Amino acid sequence: MVIIGWQSRGNFRSLTAGVKIDIMFNHHTKIKGDLGVLKAKLDLFEQGYLILNPETEHAPFDLVIYKDYQFKRVQVKYRSLNSRGTIEVVFRNTHCDSNGVVVRTVDKQEIDIYVIYCPETDACYYFDPKEFNKSIALRVDTPRSNQQEGIHFADQFRKVP
Repeated sequence: MVIIGWQSRGNFRSLTAGVKIDIMFNHHTKIKGDLGVLKAKLDLFEQGYLILNPETEHAPFDLVIYKDYQFKRVQVKYRSLNSRGTIEVVFRNTHCDSNGVVVRTVDKQEIDIYVIYCPETDACYYFDPKEFNKSIALRVDTPRSNQQEGIHFADQFRKVP
């Protein structure tokens, strides 16, 4: 068993590495993002990709992957399953600075692949953001109406396109 620990407001917290990570506290946004990136790296490695890390946090992408003589810029997002059984991704970034909350639309020309890590399914989902308009909803659960047309089923997005 591997223990990864850090200080959090004076209390020691730990994560155990394994098939499923059980985190027994509320995630801070940064920790959620870090977990998403770690899960994406593992999944990408298992798909045969070489993983490259930018030397800055200010790049429009989190990773660069390489396979079959091709580089791809990757943006990783941590998204929980909502009450309707979908993972919703809106193509915008939000952060706070001295002027308040800043919302910026994603420049899809700077990103080749989005990776979405969902903790409820413990899986990563991949897509090219240029194929979608302002957002995408990946359906994990079967719709109550059994509708099939126009639905983006999450299982169809498990591999890098």
